[in-house]
Amino acid sequence: MVSAAEQLAANLNLGAFAKAQDLKNRIWFTLGALVIYRLGTFIPIPGVDAAAFAEAFRAQSSGILGMFNVFAGGAVERMAIFALNIMPYISASIIMQLMSSMSPKLEALKKEGESGRKQINQYTRYLTLVLAAFQAYGIAIGLEGSRSQIGPAVADPGWFFRATTVITLVGGTMFLMWLGEQITQRGVGNGISLIIFAGIVAGAPSAIVGLFEMARTGAISTFLLLALLALMLLVVAAIVFIERAQRRLLIQYPKRQVGNRMFQGDASHLPLKLNSAGVIPPIFASSLLLLPITAAQFSSAQGGGPEWLQTLVASLGAGQPLHIAIYVAMIVFFAFFYTAVVFNPKDTADNLRKHGGFIPGIRPGEKTAEYIDYVLTRITVVGAIYLAAVCVMPEMLTAYAAVPFYFGGTSLLIAVSVTMDTVAQIQSHLLAHQYEGLIKKAKLRGATSRGGRR
Repeated sequence: MVSAAEQLAANLNLGAFAKAQDLKNRIWFTLGALVIYRLGTFIPIPGVDAAAFAEAFRAQSSGILGMFNVFAGGAVERMAIFALNIMPYISASIIMQLMSSMSPKLEALKKEGESGRKQINQYTRYLTLVLAAFQAYGIAIGLEGSRSQIGPAVADPGWFFRATTVITLVGGTMFLMWLGEQITQRGVGNGISLIIFAGIVAGAPSAIVGLFEMARTGAISTFLLLALLALMLLVVAAIVFIERAQRRLLIQYPKRQVGNRMFQGDASHLPLKLNSAGVIPPIFASSLLLLPITAAQFSSAQGGGPEWLQTLVASLGAGQPLHIAIYVAMIVFFAFFYTAVVFNPKDTADNLRKHGGFIPGIRPGEKTAEYIDYVLTRITVVGAIYLAAVCVMPEMLTAYAAVPFYFGGTSLLIAVSVTMDTVAQIQSHLLAHQYEGLIKKAKLRGATSRGGRR
């Protein structure tokens, strides 16, 4: 026996897609925007010797900047105009969300609806500009001190080069922020997530070829290659399973009388995702971990910079205990923080009480809110452990096996989760298109029947 939901999903075929012109336009817009982003990752910053910088970068690509380069789609390695990527905007969003939970003024703005949200978004853009300028200036200073065997990365250092670099990098970040917003509004999926996703996926083919080349030359054993591929498949399967996992709370609705008719009490479920925060905690944690040392690692390259700076950069390298500890702590913190932002147990309990719903055995109102918060806290613990394990364990293994960052848990988590979210949005558009078609047919039949009766 096929359920109605399964039958409806089965109807989402190529024929339905071919008729959904609006969805096709959205997909083409999204692909076009991502192509523009990829082209920008190949346009270098003026005044930088690409060959000299590439050699200097290879000496430090196994550290934090290697992970940053993965998220930026190789723009850091090429020192392109999109080298900062969208990370300053993500950092600004984190800071604004933290401030919204502490500042009464911002909290009031959040409750004002669409106008308040637009005002907070404007504040986020201003903060993005400040953070991008700070990071860009640090990169400019680091580039001037970066040297390789070929020569210095910057042939003509000075204030003109610094100003040019800051303007170029800040302009690139602000353009990507705008591009991400356009994808969200006019395309399919979350624009910011898709930009990061495009950067990760773009470098995957060359990374896979490089991995097999390492096995061919004997840099890694065949057994290790097979083990890494099996680990990747296992991580992808775990991500798909956990991202779909839910804890459903039974909701009962009492009997009600409308006129002379008595309606039977209904029952439904309140779904609580095991990982309500999605890919936000790893992205936030990576962004904040990259922020303070973007310039520091350049300054400490080739033996430059004070000794304590070199020690700090070395300690924050991939697979190092300090890096792992900070990364795990940030992931756990943002898993709880973002869950609290996107899901408010008190508001949910109030809505249930207004509509007459209740959880069996739990009093409506405050007790319901406490119970939902209790359940949500327990499943968020599991979700945070899952995120930390997926993001850290593969990176520990790949760091010690000298495997590219593309096979780290964070990259796989973002790629798989964004793919699932985008596919879900495409299915929603197809369903909406089908419903619109059914409504139009029903109206047409109604008009035809009325005309026939006349």
